Amino acid sequence: MMPPLLRLYGDWATKTITDRYISSLLSAASPAIRLALSLATAWTLAGGMDKPRLKTALLFGATCGFLTACELGPLLASSSGGGDVAPFDSFALNLLTFTSVLVGMASGSLLPRVVMGVSLGVVSGLLVVGVVDMAGTFGVGQLGFPMLASVLAVVAGGISCRYPNNALILPLATVLIVGALASCIAVPNLFSFLKTVVLGSYNNNPQYTVDAHWLLLTWLIGSVLTAAALVYRDPSLLGFFRGGYTPVSTSSLGDDKTLKPNIDITPQPVYVSPNPPTSGPESFNMFDPADLPPRLSEYANMVYSACEDLGNFFGFQDSSVRNQAEHLLILLSNNRRYMNSHILPPALQPPSPIHALHAKVFSNYMKWCRYQGVPPHFSRAASATVAAMAAPPSVASRVVDLVLFFCVWGEACNIRHMPECLWFLYHKMMEEYTLSDQNSAANGGGYPQIGSGRSLYAGHYLDYVVTPIYKIVSVNMKSNADHVNKRNYDDFNEFFWSRECLRYRYSCEDPNKFDTEDPSRVTAPLPGEVQPPITVGLLNAPKTFLEKRSWLRGIMALSRIVEWHIVTFYLLSVLAFSHDLVWGWVYTLEVASGVFWLFNSLAICWGLLEVWASYPGIHLSATSIFGSIFVLVARFLILVYQTLYLMWTFGPSKGSYLGIEADSTFWWWQYVWLSLLCMIPYFLEALSNLCPSVTTALMTSRNDYVQTFLNILFPISRLYTGKEVHESFKHTAVYVFFWGTLIAWKLYFSYIFEVYSMVLPTIELTDDYVNFPDQSFTKMSLLLLLRWLPQFIVYCIDMSIWYSVWQAFAGTSVGFSEHLGDIRSMKDIRNSFGRAPEHFCSKMLSPDAGSRRGSSASFLTLTQSASSLDEKRQSLMNPNSKEGQSLLGSDPHKLQGYVNRLLDVRIQKWVMFSTVWNEVIDHFRAEDLISNRERDYLKFSRFDGFSQAIYLPVFQTAGVVEEALSLLERPVDDYDATDNDLFKPILNHVTMRTAVSEVWELGNYVLLKLLGPVHNDDVTYIMNYVLKWVESGTVIDHMKITKVRGVVKSLVELVDVIGKGIGRRKPAAKRRSTGQKKKVQEQPGPPAKGIRRSISASSLSMATTDNAPSARNGRSTISGLGIKPSADENLVIIDALRDLTRDKFRAFLNSLKGILISSNPESKDIMDRLTFALSMENGFFWDDAYASDSLDDMARSEVCKSVLTKLQGVVACHPDEVEPKSKEVRRRLTFFVNSLFMDMPNAPSIHDMFSWNVLTPYYKETVTLSKGELETRSDALGVSTMLYLQTLFKADWANFLERVGLKDEEKVWTKKFADETRQWASIRAQSLNRTVSGMMYFEKALRLLANLERLDDDTTNDLMGEKFGYIVSCQVYGQMKRDQDSKADDIDNLMHRFPHLRIAYIDSVRLNRTGEMAFYSCLVKSNGEGKIQEIYRVRLPGNPILGEGKPENQNHAMIFTRGEFVQTIDMNQEGYFEEALKMRNALQEFAKRDGPMPITILGLREHIFTGSVSSLANYMALQETSFVTLGQRVLTKPLCIRLHYGHPDVFDKLFFITRGGVSKSSKGINLSEDIFAGYNNAIRGGQVAFKEYLQVGKGRDVGMSQIYQFEAKLSQGAGEQSLSRDVYRLCHRLDFSRLLSYYFGGIGHYFSNVLTVITVYVVVYLMAILALYDLEKIGDRLITPMGTIQMLLGGLGLLQTVPLFSTLGVERGWWDSFREIVQVFATGGPLHFMFHIQTKANYMTQTILVGGAKYRPTGRGFVTQHTPMDEQYRFFASSHLYLGVEMGAGLIIMGIFSEAGQYFGRTWSLWLASLSFLASPFWFNPLTFDWNVVVSDYTKFISWMRGTSGGSARSWSMWYNEEFSYYSKIPSTSKFWFVIKAMLYLTIADGIARSDLLKADTTLNKPFVGVSLVVGTIIVLFLLLWLLSAVAHFMPYPVRRTIGILISIGLMVSCTSVFLEDTNFIRYSFAAYYGIGAMSQLGLLFGMSKYCFLEMKLVSTGRQIRYLLVLVLS
Repeated sequence: MMPPLLRLYGDWATKTITDRYISSLLSAASPAIRLALSLATAWTLAGGMDKPRLKTALLFGATCGFLTACELGPLLASSSGGGDVAPFDSFALNLLTFTSVLVGMASGSLLPRVVMGVSLGVVSGLLVVGVVDMAGTFGVGQLGFPMLASVLAVVAGGISCRYPNNALILPLATVLIVGALASCIAVPNLFSFLKTVVLGSYNNNPQYTVDAHWLLLTWLIGSVLTAAALVYRDPSLLGFFRGGYTPVSTSSLGDDKTLKPNIDITPQPVYVSPNPPTSGPESFNMFDPADLPPRLSEYANMVYSACEDLGNFFGFQDSSVRNQAEHLLILLSNNRRYMNSHILPPALQPPSPIHALHAKVFSNYMKWCRYQGVPPHFSRAASATVAAMAAPPSVASRVVDLVLFFCVWGEACNIRHMPECLWFLYHKMMEEYTLSDQNSAANGGGYPQIGSGRSLYAGHYLDYVVTPIYKIVSVNMKSNADHVNKRNYDDFNEFFWSRECLRYRYSCEDPNKFDTEDPSRVTAPLPGEVQPPITVGLLNAPKTFLEKRSWLRGIMALSRIVEWHIVTFYLLSVLAFSHDLVWGWVYTLEVASGVFWLFNSLAICWGLLEVWASYPGIHLSATSIFGSIFVLVARFLILVYQTLYLMWTFGPSKGSYLGIEADSTFWWWQYVWLSLLCMIPYFLEALSNLCPSVTTALMTSRNDYVQTFLNILFPISRLYTGKEVHESFKHTAVYVFFWGTLIAWKLYFSYIFEVYSMVLPTIELTDDYVNFPDQSFTKMSLLLLLRWLPQFIVYCIDMSIWYSVWQAFAGTSVGFSEHLGDIRSMKDIRNSFGRAPEHFCSKMLSPDAGSRRGSSASFLTLTQSASSLDEKRQSLMNPNSKEGQSLLGSDPHKLQGYVNRLLDVRIQKWVMFSTVWNEVIDHFRAEDLISNRERDYLKFSRFDGFSQAIYLPVFQTAGVVEEALSLLERPVDDYDATDNDLFKPILNHVTMRTAVSEVWELGNYVLLKLLGPVHNDDVTYIMNYVLKWVESGTVIDHMKITKVRGVVKSLVELVDVIGKGIGRRKPAAKRRSTGQKKKVQEQPGPPAKGIRRSISASSLSMATTDNAPSARNGRSTISGLGIKPSADENLVIIDALRDLTRDKFRAFLNSLKGILISSNPESKDIMDRLTFALSMENGFFWDDAYASDSLDDMARSEVCKSVLTKLQGVVACHPDEVEPKSKEVRRRLTFFVNSLFMDMPNAPSIHDMFSWNVLTPYYKETVTLSKGELETRSDALGVSTMLYLQTLFKADWANFLERVGLKDEEKVWTKKFADETRQWASIRAQSLNRTVSGMMYFEKALRLLANLERLDDDTTNDLMGEKFGYIVSCQVYGQMKRDQDSKADDIDNLMHRFPHLRIAYIDSVRLNRTGEMAFYSCLVKSNGEGKIQEIYRVRLPGNPILGEGKPENQNHAMIFTRGEFVQTIDMNQEGYFEEALKMRNALQEFAKRDGPMPITILGLREHIFTGSVSSLANYMALQETSFVTLGQRVLTKPLCIRLHYGHPDVFDKLFFITRGGVSKSSKGINLSEDIFAGYNNAIRGGQVAFKEYLQVGKGRDVGMSQIYQFEAKLSQGAGEQSLSRDVYRLCHRLDFSRLLSYYFGGIGHYFSNVLTVITVYVVVYLMAILALYDLEKIGDRLITPMGTIQMLLGGLGLLQTVPLFSTLGVERGWWDSFREIVQVFATGGPLHFMFHIQTKANYMTQTILVGGAKYRPTGRGFVTQHTPMDEQYRFFASSHLYLGVEMGAGLIIMGIFSEAGQYFGRTWSLWLASLSFLASPFWFNPLTFDWNVVVSDYTKFISWMRGTSGGSARSWSMWYNEEFSYYSKIPSTSKFWFVIKAMLYLTIADGIARSDLLKADTTLNKPFVGVSLVVGTIIVLFLLLWLLSAVAHFMPYPVRRTIGILISIGLMVSCTSVFLEDTNFIRYSFAAYYGIGAMSQLGLLFGMSKYCFLEMKLVSTGRQIRYLLVLVLS
C-alpha cells in the first residue's frame, strides 16, 4: 500500500498543472521576459573571475546537476509505471539534482584545478556530440557522449594540472557553460535537446531534427554574449591574445582574503635602552641568591651555571634569566616531595627531583616530536655545560634542558599563547646548542668548551627571534577585519603542527654576515641548503579554521545533536501515525526505515557544510581532499539508489526496474542492505560512545592502516590535539545511565504532548484535501508546515527543561553523598562540635603536628586512666594563692612548649583545634562582622594558671545548664533513688557534663576572688564538703536537688550585676582596708577520705585522691599583695556596685542554705559556715572597704573579667543570645564546620605540600575607597557611598566603632582613624583591597599551620616564599605612578601591608622623538622600609596587549609566578581565613587520579556576596549560586564534562604554560577567555575536578543595566564560542553522552534561549496569520489548541527553578528553600528571568550574524538609583521593548480576528513574555511610580526624542542610526532570516487589508466631504510642511510658529475626517503600517536606509506610540 503522503504528491502534480496561479505565471512568462532573464544570467555569472575557486565550483556544480538530471530522469520515469506516483518522481529528481549540484560545487572548491579542466572537457564533449549528431555523419549512439566526454575531461583536467597558470581553461569553461545555461533560459527546448544528446537518443526524437541547427546556434550565441560580458567585466583577458596577460595566481586561487600584510620584519636590535629604571643585582624576589635556604642551594650551582652559559649563547636578558633561575630553583625544591617514601613508594620514585620536573615540563614536547616524526632534542650528557657541573650527567643535562625552556618561555611574551611555537623554538635552539658543542669538541681535541666561547648581547634572542614573530602576530591581531580575514593566535600556532615548520630556522639573524665556513655558526645554511627564517613561513601560513559568521557554524559543531533531534522526531511521528492509522508492524517498519535515508542525507549535509567551512582560506592536505570527495561522492551515489529503492518499495506492488521484475519487498530489502553500508560509521560511533577509550586507542594508534582509515573518514583525527578525550568505563556507565533515563522520559513526554497531539489535525487537513477537489496542495502543505514547526522547535528545547530536573536530582544526591548541608545552623554546629577536633586534626594537620594520629580519644571523654593527674593538681584553682601557674605562657600562639607541658596528650587535638578556631573568630572580629561580646562567646577560653587547658566556647555551653536543671527537676518515682540515678543523664551528655564542670570551677574562682582572702578558708571548707558528697554519692542525702534552680538563679543575678559593673568600674588608686579580722575558732574539717573533684574542663568524671584538702588555721593577710592599706578605717565609702553585689550575694548564700537539708549534720555544718560568713564584721558583707577593694581587684584583673563573661554566658544566656547576629558569620561558620566532615584529602607536611601562586589581573578599578569617593553623593546611589554602606552594613559599622573605640562618628575621618575607615568601607565594596586582603589570608593560614607543626620562624619564612606567592598584574601601574594617580599610592600601601605581595605591571619608555616606545614587564615589591623596590625588568617585543585585555594582562605576569599551580582570582572576589586553612588539602586533589587523565584544573565553589544589595542582586546571586554549586557539581559528577567557567579555579601551571596558558586571548573570538582554558584543557588531555569543601567569595552586578551588560557580554561570548574551533573540535571528539552534557550544561543554554524566543515569535505570528486568513479551522471543524505550547513555554520558566530549589534545599533546608523561591516569585523574579532570556537571545544572535562582541565593563559599584526613562529606552528598546510591543500587537490582531475561542488559555504565556519585555526595565527601576520622577522622566524623554545632535545620548535619530548600523554588516547568507521577517510584515499587511475590519460601503453612505478631496488636502499640507521646514530660517518666529500650528491643525482635522468619512482608511492605515515596516526592513538590509529614513522614522515613531499606549494600558 502506498503511503498517503506519496499519493498526495501525485494528486498535487495533476491538480497544480491547471492551477490558476501557475497558469497565470506561465502566461506571463513571455519570450521577452525569458530573454531578459537570460541576459541577466549571462552578465551575472560572467563575473567572479577574481574568485576562481568559487567560479570553478559553480561551473562544475551546474555540470553535475545537468548530468544527474539527464541520467536519473529515465530511471525515475520508469518507476511510475503509469501510476499516480509520477509527480513524486519529479520531486525526487529535483532533490537529487540539487544535491548533485551541491556535491559538484563542493568537489570544485576542493579540487579546482582538476575540476576546471573536467568541466571544460564535459561541456566540450557535449557540444561536439551535439554537432556530430546534428550533422548525422556518425552514429555515435548511447555511448558516444560518455566516452567522448570522459576522454576530453581527462585531457582537459590533465592540462589544467600540468599548466596551473594557464589562463584559458576557466574562461572557456565559463563561456560554454554559462552560455548554455543562458540559452536554456531563453529557449527552453535547448535543455531537452541537450538531454537527448547526453542519452544518445537524438535519432529517436525527430522533433529536434528541424530545430537542432537553431538550438545549437542559440547556444553559440549565448556563449558569444557570455564571452563579451566576460571581456567587458575583465578587460585584462584580451591581453592573453596579445601575450601580456598576467593570470590570477592559482596557488591560492585568488579566493583567500586572509590578511597577509607586507611588513618589515627585519630585526632592529635595541642594545641599550634609554636609561630605564633598572633593578640592580642586589634586588631579589623571594630569596637572595647569595643566601639561599638549604632546600634551594642544593641545585643552585647547576642552575646558575646553565643560566650563565645559555644566557650568553643565545642572548637572553639578564633580568629574565635571574627571574627564571629563581623560578626553576623553587620548582626543583618543591619536587623534592617525590623522593619521600610516604608520597611515592620507592619503586615509583624518580631518580631525582630534576627528573620528575623534566618529565612533566617536556611531556607536551615529546608528543609534539612524535606527531612531527622527529626525535626530541635534549642536552647531551657530554656537553661542556654538563661537564662543568658537579652532578651526574643525567641530572645536569636535564637542568640545561629546563633552563633553556624556561628562558625561552620567559621572554616569549605573546608567543606564550602559541605553545607549539615555543616547542619549535626550543627544538631548533637546542639543536643549535648541541651542534655547537659538537663542533667545539671537534676543534678542541675532543673536549667541548662551554658555550663555544659565544657571547651575544642581552636581548639578542628578543630582537632576532621573538620580535619578528611578534610583529607578524601583532599586525593580524590589531586588524579590524573579521575573524575569517585575519589570523589569530591559534592559526599561527597550528602552523607548527605541520612538518613544514621544520624547514625554517628559528632566528631572523642574517646568516650571510657570518663566515659560513665557521662550523660554530650553525645558523649558516648547509651546502646546497637554504633555510629561510620562520617569519617567512608565518607570513605565508594560511588560516587553519574559518570562524564564519553564520548559524551554520554552530549547527556544524552540534551536528550530532541536531541529527538526533531530527531522527527521533521522525521516528516518533511514524509511531504516532501508525497508532492512529492502524498500520501493521511490517508497514510501520518500512516507513520507519526511511530513517536510513534521513541519516545519509544528513551526512551529506554535514559533508557539504565541512566544505563550506573550509572555503576559501583553508589549505587542505591531499588526504583531506581525497577523504572529503570520497565520502561525498560515495554517500551521494548511495543516496541515489536509496531513493530509487525506497520509491520502488512504495510503488506498484509489482514492476520491472533496472531489468528486474520483483515485488516491493524485494526492493525494500535492497534498500536495507544498501543503507547498512552507509550506516557502518554510525554503528562504530555508537559502540565507541559506550566505550570512549576505544576512540582514544584508535586516535593514538601508530598503525598506518588505522591512521589512513581515520584520516579519510574522520577528519578530526588529523589534528595534533583531541587525541585523548575519554573517561573511565565506570564514569561512562554512570553518565550514560543519566542520559539514558533522561532521554527515555523526554521521548515519552514529547510523544504524548508534542507529536501525538498533531496527528489528528494533520489527518483532518489531508483528509479534506483528498476528499474536496477545491483544496490546494500548496496551501495544505504550508499549513502543515506552520503547525508542525512550533512543535519541532519546542521538541528541540524541552530537553533543557528535563536536564534541569535531572540535574537537580543528581546534584541533590551528590550533595548529600558528599555531606553538603549536614550542618546548616548554629544548632547543628553545637551538635557536631564534639567531633570537629578529631576531623580537623586528622585532615588538616600533618603528622608533624604532634601525636594527633596516635589516639582517637578526646578530652571530652576522660577515662579512669587519667586519675594520676589528681596527684599533680590542686583540688581547686585558688586565685588567692601563689601556686597557680600558667600552662600557656605569655604567647598563646607559641604552642610548642605548652603542648609539651600537657600531661594528657589526648587533649592536644582540642588544643590545636581551639587555636585555629580562635584565630578564625579573631578574624571575624577584625573584619567587624561580630562585636567584642560575640567574639568572647564564640572563642575557646584559656585562663592562665587554671587546672584546665581550654574551656568550650560559650555558644556551645549556653543553655546547657538550664537543660541540666530540667533533668534534675524531673519527677523521680523511686523513693530510693541514688545520685547515680539522678545525675546519670547529665553524666552521659558530654556537653552538659562539661558545662556543669565549667560552672563549678569558674564559679568557685569568682566566689573566691570576690570574697577575698578573709573568706578563703570558709569557702574552701564548704567546697571540699560538696566534693566529698559527690565522691561518696550522697549529694541527694545532703541537698534538696529540686531547689537547685533557685541557687543557679541567684548566681545568675549575682554574675550579671558583677559583670555589668566591673567593666565600667574604675579601681581606687590605693587599698582602703587593713585586711585584719577577728580570730574565729575553726571547725574541724571533713574526714580525710577520698574526695571527688573536677579535673577537666569538660568532664564530671571522678578520680580518687589520697589526701583530702583541709582548712588552714593560719589567717591570710594582704601584706603579700604588695599594696599598702589605707590608714583611715572609719571613712564612709559610697559604692553602689558593692552594695548591689552584697544584696545579690546574700540572696545567693541564702538560696544555697535553702537547698541544704538541715537535719543532716554535715549540711548543718555548712549552713553554719554560711551564716558565719554572712555575719563576719571584717568580711565582705560588713567591711565596706574590704568589699570595695575586692571589687577593685576584680576590675583590675583581665582574667577575672574573662571568667565572668564566660560564666555569665554559661549560666545566664540562652543559646539564641550567644549566637552571632551576622548572617555572614553564621554562613561561614556552618560551612567551615561542615567542610570538616566532607571528603577532604589529608594534609601533607608544609615541606611536602604543593606550592601555588595566586594571580589577579587588574586594570583601573577601585583599589581602596578614598574619603572623597565615600563622602561625595553618588549619582548611582542617590546618597553618599559612606552613608549607603553604613545603612547596608549597620551592625558592621557599630562593630567597627566599638573596635576602634569611637563613640562619635564624626571622628572617623581624623588622621588616626581615616585609614581604618577607608579599609572598612573598601572590604565591603568590590575593590582590589578586598581581594588582596582576602587572598593574603593564605599566608596567614600557612604560618598558623606551620606553627602548629612546630616549625621555627626562619624555616617558616623560607617555606612561605617557596609555597605561596601572590601577584597582582596591575597593567597600568607604571602609568598611574607617572600620572600621580592616588590608586598607585593605594597599591603601594597594599604592598607595605603585605610584604609577600608582588605587583607586576607593563611599563613603557619612549625611545626617540618619533614616539617609538619600548615596553617592559616589571615586578616590584615593598622593601620593608616604606619604599617600593623593583625586582625584575624584562624588555618586551612591543605592547603585549594585542588581544583581549584580561588574558594578555595575565600572560605578561605569568613569568613572575613561582608555584607548581596557579589560582586565577578576579578582583571582584574575596578570600576567607577559615577557607585558606584548607587550601593545602585542596591542592592534594591534584595528586589523585580518578580516571585515565590527570587532574589539571581544580574548581572551587563560589559564594556570591552581593545578594543583599537589592532584589535584582538577590536574583543574580541565586542564579549564580545555582550555577557555581549544583551546576558545576553535576557537570563534574556524574557527567564528567566540567570545563573552566571562571574563577577561582586552580590550574596545573606546568601543564598549561606548556600548552598555551590559562586563557586564550585572540580578539573577539576569545571574548569569554576563561572558558577557552577549559576547552584547551579538554582537547589536550586534562581533567577537571570540582570540590565544594572550600569556597571563595565573589561579587556580581547589582543594577538592572549592569546585569543587562553582563548578560550581554556572556551571550556575545557564547556566540563567539559557537564559531570557534575549540567548540567545533570538542563537540566532534566527545562521545554523545558527554556532548549532551556539554551542550545542555554550557553553550546549549544560550541556544535554548534563542530557540525559546523564536518559538514565541513564531507562535504569535502563526496564530495571528491563521486568524487573519480564517485558517483556524479545518473544513468546518474549529481546531481548539490543547495548549501544549503554552504549557511548555510556561514550564520552561517554572521548571528552571528546580535546580535553584535543590541547591538551596541541600544547603539551607527545604523549607527555607521553598520560602526563598516564593519570595522570588512574589517580587517579580519570573519577569526578570524571562526578560534576560531575550537579552541572551538578542545578543547571541547579533554576535553570530554580525559580530561586534566586546568586553563590557559593567562596573562593580553599588547601583540602586533610579535610571531615567530615556536611558532605559536606549538600553532596552532595540532588544526588548520593540519585540514586546510587536508581540503585543500580534496578539491583539489575533484576538480581533480569532474565532477559535479560549483566547486567554491560548495566549497567557505569550502575554507574560510580552509583559516581561515591556515592564521589567521599569518594574525593577527604583522610584518608577513616583509622580515627580515620572514628570522628570517624561520631560527628559521628550527632549531626547526631539534632539537632532549631541550624540546618541541626546538625540533619538542619532541613537537609532547607531543602534541599527549593524544591518549593513550582516553577511548576505544571514539576511535570509530578516527577509522572512519582512515577509511576515507583508503577510500581516495583506491580511489586514483584505479583512472586513471596519469595512464601510461608501456607495450606500456617501461621504459628506469627498475622500479624494481630503486625501489631496493632506498631501498639500505635507508639501507645505516640507516647504516650511526649508524656508523657516528666513521667517520671523511668530509667523513660523503660527503657520506651523495651522498646518498641524489642518493635518489633524484632515486625517480625522478621512477616518470618519471612510473607516476603510483605518484598516488601510494599519495595513500600511506593517507594509512600511516591511519595506524599511528590506531597505536596511540592502543598503537603502538613506532612501527609507522617513519610513523608518514613521515606523519607529509608531512603535513608540504603540509602546506608550501599551504601557499606559498595562
